[in-house]
Amino acid sequence: MSSKRPAAWPTLAVAAAVYGGFLLLTWFHAAVPWWLLAVPGGYLSAWQASLQHETVHGHPFRKRWANWLLGLPGFLLWLPWGVYRDSHLRHHRDSRLTDPLEDPESFYVTPALWARLGRVRRAWLWALNTLAGRMVLGPPRTVAVFLRDEARRLAAGDRRRRRHWLWHLPGFGLVGGWVFWVCSMPVWLYLAAFVYPGTALMLLRSFLEHQAAEAVGDRTAVVEAGPLISLLYLNNNLHAVHHTDPRLPWYALPRAYRRGRADILAGNGGYRYAGYLKIAAVYLFRAKEPPVHPLPAGPGLDAGSDVPAPHQSGAQLAG
Repeated sequence: MSSKRPAAWPTLAVAAAVYGGFLLLTWFHAAVPWWLLAVPGGYLSAWQASLQHETVHGHPFRKRWANWLLGLPGFLLWLPWGVYRDSHLRHHRDSRLTDPLEDPESFYVTPALWARLGRVRRAWLWALNTLAGRMVLGPPRTVAVFLRDEARRLAAGDRRRRRHWLWHLPGFGLVGGWVFWVCSMPVWLYLAAFVYPGTALMLLRSFLEHQAAEAVGDRTAVVEAGPLISLLYLNNNLHAVHHTDPRLPWYALPRAYRRGRADILAGNGGYRYAGYLKIAAVYLFRAKEPPVHPLPAGPGLDAGSDVPAPHQSGAQLAG
């Protein structure tokens, strides 16, 4: 029997819908009011980010270069595939989940950093821990902090990051050339109708997917979302299932959850939500928890340190 596995056709079908929908929407963008364009534009951008998450985990192809090609033209523009892959795979070290010193996708800060912050910055962090704050303030904060940290790494001579950014240029050129040159879309419109809402939707998904808890299994949530949102996130809202076996493709997650629901919820301490509307009803203007990480710092690190994990903000999108 051949050791080769066939391409995952459900993922390729999603890719066709994502890229085909993007081409159509951007080509006909002038026929849609800008404020209405943000609805399908944000959905497609976030959907493509979910597709990139699949490619980072080795779907649908066995070869990394093939998955890279499929996820290369990032609609959000600012996150290179290689940087995202490095950060996200580091995030999957579950023993350090949520640790602000070790987990690139943690929104927590260390007690040492918190003690030095003034009222304004503390209020800012509290606001980011509300759903409204995460989705409204989070996108510009995420992009700005990510690009600042990337610039520092590049200036320090990080060759790996330089390669990732160089390989990012073809994808950036494909998207930018099509949108700004062929379709003549203003830059402000693309940022407002695709990048901003797409980033906000990804931050919605990551808002409650992890919490600081002593038991490793209790740190990862399940959100039982409806079909439209589940498709948007490619079932990554079933996040505890994904962390249990990151090799499972997106279309296998619901079946795995149905079969093992009782065991999965027992294993994550019942950390479950019945949809994003329920989450919004509770946390829209209410902080989900304090911003300070309550557990000990990572192994081998000074508990008084406040140096964040590399590329923290960029990786927070995809979980």
